[in-house]
Amino acid sequence: MKKQAAGKAPDPRVVYADIISHPHHVSDHHPQMSVYDRAAQFAPFAALPGYDDMIAEEARPVARRIELSEEEQEQLNQKLNLISDAIAAGTKPVVSITIFVPDLLKDGGRYETVTEKIRRVDPHGQVVILDRKTGIAGSYESLRMADILEIHGTLVDQDVY
Repeated sequence: MKKQAAGKAPDPRVVYADIISHPHHVSDHHPQMSVYDRAAQFAPFAALPGYDDMIAEEARPVARRIELSEEEQEQLNQKLNLISDAIAAGTKPVVSITIFVPDLLKDGGRYETVTEKIRRVDPHGQVVILDRKTGIAGSYESLRMADILEIHGTLVDQDVY
């Protein structure tokens, strides 16, 4: 290769004149790479794997737990007593219970409404046991009383207050 003059870019035809007329080399041992595989070498890559998932998780909305007033808590207790009385009388009332489900990954959670027959109200264990099996050893699904926001149904929506 020849040296370039100061301040002037070299002419590639001059610099590579000794090899420019040679034929393109084709290997006898390795197959030629496809155009798709050659292009894949220059495709963008994830410099920070999992970063997009982390951003999406941070942006995912969660609800804050609503704290009930003493009056609202008393109304819930009255509704739970009505449900207990109905169960003692031999019925399994169907009610809709809105509960807070804590998020496993960050502070907060979401509210879900479950409509189901009630099997039992356990004031000592502070749970409401639904008439629905969880699939784990045939046990019944239960809801923590501390997570209950509201209860609705024909039995409890009468004037309890």
